[in-house]
Amino acid sequence: MTQHIVWDWNGTLFHDIDAVVGATNEVFKPYELPPLTADAFRAVYTRPIWVAYERLLGRPLTEGEWELLDHGFHDAYYRLADVCGLAVDAELALTTWDGTQSLCSMAPHSHLVPKVDSFGITRHFARVDGLVGVTGGEKALHMEAHILSLGVRPRDVLVIGDSVDDGVAAAHVGARAVLYTGGMSTRAELERTGFPVVDTLAEALGHA
Repeated sequence: MTQHIVWDWNGTLFHDIDAVVGATNEVFKPYELPPLTADAFRAVYTRPIWVAYERLLGRPLTEGEWELLDHGFHDAYYRLADVCGLAVDAELALTTWDGTQSLCSMAPHSHLVPKVDSFGITRHFARVDGLVGVTGGEKALHMEAHILSLGVRPRDVLVIGDSVDDGVAAAHVGARAVLYTGGMSTRAELERTGFPVVDTLAEALGHA
């Protein structure tokens, strides 16, 4: 039985797909690629993110290219994300759950904490963990550290996220997962993980 929920942020509680796609299009303008739609972005999205960028370019990144693209992406993303809000049923889901819950995100910690707080929802979380250091990688080790810091048993944890990487991270620590279609990954990719796939966060809670 689920006692603790670990939420993802980007693409899950925070509905920022438009900012992510817009920032990606901005950073790739110099490459003269056709602008991506949300569905086209989902078709190439993966972690680590530099692999998604290589898919877009059809070639490996050159030395130093990832750092330039990542910096440019975040500059554009932070500006575009200012107009993004929570997922339509995020606040209802957070207030409905009567167990403990936390937030584990691949967003930079220094940006994540004030952003979460700006929506007045920090009180719902026993812990909020973003990344400190290099961004763009995979979530498994970050999730492992998050679970250890909480002191909860993985078998009592349900991870709710929007990407294959969230499912991989849950499996890595021995937790269950429910994957949500409102974010970065296609439904087909999410379904291939073998975890339940849902279209709303309220529906995700039904798996707890």
